[in-house]
Amino acid sequence: MADLSRRDFIKRSSATLAGLIAAPYIVPNTVLGARNGHKAPSDKLNILGVGVGGRGAADIAEMAKTENIIGLCDCDWNYAKHVLDKYPDAKKYNDYRRMYDELLKSADAVMVATADHTHAIIAADAMMAGKHVYVEKPMTLYAYESRLLTRLAAKYRVATQQGNQGASSAGSRKALNWLQNGEIGEVTKIEAFTNRPIWPQGMTAPTEAQAVPSTMNWEAFIGPAPMRPYNEVYTPWNFRGWWPFGSGALGDMANHILAVAFTGLKLGSPTSIIGSSTMLMPDSCPTAQKVTYRFPARDNLPKLALPPCELTWYDGGLRPNIPFGMPTGKKFDPSGVCIFYGTKDTMVVGTYGYDPFLVSGREPMVPEMQRIVKDDNHQQDWIRACKESADSRIPASSDFSISGPLNENIVMGVAAVRLQELGQWLDWDGEKMRFTNIPAEAQLHVSNAINFEIHDGHPSFHAADTVLVDANAYAARLIKPEYQNGYKLPELP
Repeated sequence: MADLSRRDFIKRSSATLAGLIAAPYIVPNTVLGARNGHKAPSDKLNILGVGVGGRGAADIAEMAKTENIIGLCDCDWNYAKHVLDKYPDAKKYNDYRRMYDELLKSADAVMVATADHTHAIIAADAMMAGKHVYVEKPMTLYAYESRLLTRLAAKYRVATQQGNQGASSAGSRKALNWLQNGEIGEVTKIEAFTNRPIWPQGMTAPTEAQAVPSTMNWEAFIGPAPMRPYNEVYTPWNFRGWWPFGSGALGDMANHILAVAFTGLKLGSPTSIIGSSTMLMPDSCPTAQKVTYRFPARDNLPKLALPPCELTWYDGGLRPNIPFGMPTGKKFDPSGVCIFYGTKDTMVVGTYGYDPFLVSGREPMVPEMQRIVKDDNHQQDWIRACKESADSRIPASSDFSISGPLNENIVMGVAAVRLQELGQWLDWDGEKMRFTNIPAEAQLHVSNAINFEIHDGHPSFHAADTVLVDANAYAARLIKPEYQNGYKLPELP
């Protein structure tokens, strides 16, 4: 929580926050800095939505309960029709740049829920204009982009939130309390899994080009990614399974499942990482993968020491063993869990931080963390932060100061999977955002396609158009992308 924890802030400002907790939208203007141009809770934000046909529809619906939706953008008007029709007073666009040209000055905040590869540039453009942003997970596809958004948020002092809604849940608060109160002791091992992907992965890219639907702005969908012909396999929703547009199961779900671990144990940057998977395809994410991070010791918390820790992630049907001594009747959340192995006990936390429990069966009696928005509403938590003065703002539960480093590490794990041909642990310099031990002469095989054939009952795989590339240069592009089609990647502040 930046320099001041949520709990400490509440303790120091109990008189002010008593009114905020009880009635978060009727605090006097002067409390939240309206004299300095900040909106009072009784005023409404003007919000723009970019990417509203899928997950963005639910985000906008929660925001529209209390705020003004003045503009909506989606590159696929057929997919987004149900949302565009729901808000007749909002102006409609199929390219965010045009909407920004016409409406950004009138807006206070922007919700971004496009395909993952365009999150960073859309959010960065908004923040550099001084607008608050809510960005669906994964925040970005690349570690550099995550660092960029984190620093822009700090520079422009805007309210931010990543769309991993479980960060606002009572379950996450309970798990964080148990961890930091020392209820399970020191944690040196973490395992986590998801049941994703539940969308197609492990495929070759289609070779045929299809006609672009009349309701689709394909160039706007492609954005800063390399241009390719339209095909219905890429969008909507299935973009998650394609490297140019998504980051597979790890990028999609780890922001939910690992949030308690990164926040509660202050994991920071790892010292080393290794990834492996099923067959690595040129364009499509693998069907299953395993990634292991090693974190160094961190500064101890008041009630908890933070020794070195190893975290292992599984997806695509791979999963960790059930902890020894699991209580009768207790089972893993089928969507995924995070398991914390402590020196005193083992804690299991479900997807989105829901329903944490201890393997011992014990139920610690720890005071619940204060919540500052009723019903644990993730979108309204962000709106509350937008309306507070930057000088006294309580960060939202997944403010970029928290979720930026989280996502940075997650997508760095994606890079490790794509570098698995090196066959080594990769040492990571978190400050400089680079792998430090890839041999200078190392090369990687990069192919345009993988062909599968059977001859006389024997399977064979043939890589098409394989070229050797410099491994260090390739790794650098997996950390900091090269934008194309006229889009410019901003430099770090």
